[in-house]
Amino acid sequence: MKEFEKIPYPEMIQNLSEIDIPIKGIRGWLLQGEKTQVVFFDIDPVGKIPDHSHCAQWGMMLDGKMKLTINGETKIYQKGDRYFIPEGVIHSAEFLTKVYVIDFFSDPNRYSIKK
Repeated sequence: MKEFEKIPYPEMIQNLSEIDIPIKGIRGWLLQGEKTQVVFFDIDPVGKIPDHSHCAQWGMMLDGKMKLTINGETKIYQKGDRYFIPEGVIHSAEFLTKVYVIDFFSDPNRYSIKK
């Protein structure tokens, strides 16, 4: 295993501001844009995140396995897979293993910084 593969995210990512998220086992580091946000998530297998909707979201799986239901269609996503959730579309997620995913949100206020 290469040295960089032993850490979930390099120090430069972990030096970003951490998001305030009320779900134990989910951490994220925020890259804030003027009109968007990018979050580098580190997610334990916390179970299911119930149906919800928000701004448009594009994501790419770095590692792990999750079940994602978008507008009633369920698929398993793994390393290298990408997904898009249009604004306002109902979706839910179930984290089957430890997951590392990068999500891009079209709303600059989707997440706030952890205090």
